[in-house]
Amino acid sequence: MPYQTRNDLPESVRHVLPEHAQDIFKEAFNHAIKQYQDPQKRRDNSSPEQIAFRVAWSAVEKVYRKDENGKWQLK
Repeated sequence: MPYQTRNDLPESVRHVLPEHAQDIFKEAFNHAIKQYQDPQKRRDNSSPEQIAFRVAWSAVEKVYRKDENGKWQLK
């Protein structure tokens, strides 16, 4: 299910990512969840939600990294 706002994101995302990273996560997740509803677009038997979470985290990791304390920082 697509997320409308940052507050709709899972707690595990909201509590670890800065707001900008949450926005990246939300937009990437929403795009991927729509794209991967079609089973022919999936490479494996993962659900659309599983794929969307992987895509969203990957999008965040392109712009952010974890520092030595485990906090997400802009690259």
